[in-house]
Amino acid sequence: MIEKPVDAHGTNEAPSGASGPSRTRRLFAGWFANLFQVLLGVTQQLALIPVFLHFWSSEILAAWLVIYAVGNLVPIADCGLQFRTINRFLAFKSSVNCDGRSARFFAAMLRIYLGLAGFLVILVLGGARFLSPSAALGFHAISDFDGAFLVMTAGMLLTLPSNLVSGLYRARGLYGRAVNVQNIGMLIGQIAQIIAIVATGSLLAVTIAYVATQIATSVYFFAVDARHLIPFSRGMRVKRPARWVIGQFKNAAPFAIAGAAELALVNVPVLLLSAFVSDRVAVAQWGLTRVAAGLLRALCVQATLPLAAELGHDYAVGLKDQLRSLYARGSVFVTLLASAVLSGLLPFWPDFFALWTHGAVPYDSLLTMTLLIGTSAVAPSILALGYANYSNRGDLLVRTKGLQLAVFLVLSVILIPAIGPLGAAVAVVASDLLIQFGLLGLIIIGQTLQRPLRHVVFLAILMALVVSGGWALGTIIRSWAPGTGLLRFAFECALWLMVVAVVAAPLANRSLRERLVAKIPK
Repeated sequence: MIEKPVDAHGTNEAPSGASGPSRTRRLFAGWFANLFQVLLGVTQQLALIPVFLHFWSSEILAAWLVIYAVGNLVPIADCGLQFRTINRFLAFKSSVNCDGRSARFFAAMLRIYLGLAGFLVILVLGGARFLSPSAALGFHAISDFDGAFLVMTAGMLLTLPSNLVSGLYRARGLYGRAVNVQNIGMLIGQIAQIIAIVATGSLLAVTIAYVATQIATSVYFFAVDARHLIPFSRGMRVKRPARWVIGQFKNAAPFAIAGAAELALVNVPVLLLSAFVSDRVAVAQWGLTRVAAGLLRALCVQATLPLAAELGHDYAVGLKDQLRSLYARGSVFVTLLASAVLSGLLPFWPDFFALWTHGAVPYDSLLTMTLLIGTSAVAPSILALGYANYSNRGDLLVRTKGLQLAVFLVLSVILIPAIGPLGAAVAVVASDLLIQFGLLGLIIIGQTLQRPLRHVVFLAILMALVVSGGWALGTIIRSWAPGTGLLRFAFECALWLMVVAVVAAPLANRSLRERLVAKIPK
């Protein structure tokens, strides 16, 4: 008999449909782990930038932002296999021999992942002999750009097999554990980047430091942690015919399209700007401004991951009432989170940007407003997308995310050459609002909730109230706050947080929270 996996709370239970303490603990464990990951993302994309600017010019910084974006695009090479495996692992949970079927499927998919990663690394290294990345992206003047580009691309491709373990963790309710392992790797990687730039000032050295820790984390995650927590992930060997392998890629295609569209919206604009706009400062301006919107989006995505896993379980075992209730509450939670963060970013981001860049990169208020407001407006659809991925809605994902990617690319090609970074922002926000929210989000809400229109109106009113209130408060504080520079900025933010905490304090009362939750349209 195969031993059941032990979760982060010392039990041997996979996610149950119960809405009791076990589910609450899993959700909070996942949220805390994901919150720490977001904070590490803030460190990577905000706190390290002044350090880089101290040693690099804005042109080299732009090169790093492009290379970092390329590394973030590598998960597209997963071809949707991770979400395919998650859905299969969830489906096995209702079978008689869940662990046995999961073990055989895991072993078969591992062969696919190892072969895919090796093939793509060879392809990238071979392709670099015929096409120089620096020539294609306009970084001829940076001598080690090509080497750094190859290290980032090939190194991140080698981490692809860890997606299989991550998918199994998510299906087994261990998403908090998976994120914690990744967080440790990110923290070590950031320390290594600082050491590399201080010691060498080299773009290549910083890239190697980043990639090496990613690979080391994946090896530990795959070879040590998973083998300890999930015994059936080791030892078994299964060989499947080529027809079965092709079938996995075919069934994973919808998730590949959805994943490619998501990653493209975040990372492709900086590549298109590099190709269409000759001004390297404009590329850096986009990259730095996009950080705020990217972190807001990442915060919403991380908040929805535990929710999506639980929703996927409820969908797989047919718990419709619990699914409906959790989706409605989760949708409100993500909307409140995005609105609260946006209401603080809008008044204080200009001051932070000036302190952050030391005036080396100009601030564009219209670009910032477009990205931030657009990202917050589509927050409810991020939960809809996560739920679609965990409920095996391949046809819907192909239609909507494929259309969104096409709309984004067409608008980008038209607008970026004409108006530069603002054109990229309009392309991203328009495709998000029209397709991800206007099509995919509304379809999922309509299929899940009994009164979808009331729920959407409720979310809109909630977002308007929270954003307008927080923005107005921040504007008032900025208008009379004394001092200048970093001390003034810290005082403004601290005072804003104190007032918001006082306003939100009644929500600490459990009975009040329960009454408010009962008012959410389901």
